[in-house]
Amino acid sequence: MLSTKIKEATQSAHQQLEKKVVLKLKAVRSNADYADVLKHFYAYFNALENAIRPYVTADVLPDYSTRRDSAYIKNDIEELGADVNELPPVVVPQIGNVVEALGALYVMEGSIMGGPYIVQMLQKGGVDKGFSFFSGYGQDTGRMWATFTDVLNQAASTEADEAVAINTANETFANFSDVFEFKLA
Repeated sequence: MLSTKIKEATQSAHQQLEKKVVLKLKAVRSNADYADVLKHFYAYFNALENAIRPYVTADVLPDYSTRRDSAYIKNDIEELGADVNELPPVVVPQIGNVVEALGALYVMEGSIMGGPYIVQMLQKGGVDKGFSFFSGYGQDTGRMWATFTDVLNQAASTEADEAVAINTANETFANFSDVFEFKLA
């Protein structure tokens, strides 16, 4: 199944990104610090959503319109007293078909799984708001992930399709990691 193969093949890129994000989150000491981290998430997720939008339709993923998106991040940033006027530059993978789009979406949807741990980490650091994005789907998280992986597994009907999805997911992780190299003023 592609969902298993993609997890194994992206493990290194995933861990590199996770290490950067955890270091940034551990350094959060204020709402402004947290908003800064979220701006990096917003810039990347918003650009990636725009790239995949033509390919991930209700025909592909019936509940796509109800899934968490970058609007949640924007709302969290604003709740923290900041705005999205100054964002880091981003580069997203070239997305030209459904399989590539789902490979990129694998990274976005997978980010939900660590959300509860991120919220706990931030709360221990004194942050008390701006958690709608990292709260994901609440009790429905497991079900939403299963729905997504079912679609992902069905979309890649050949080994070539699987390779395309894996490559796009790896590129998505790597490009997202690069966003955290840019410091906002």
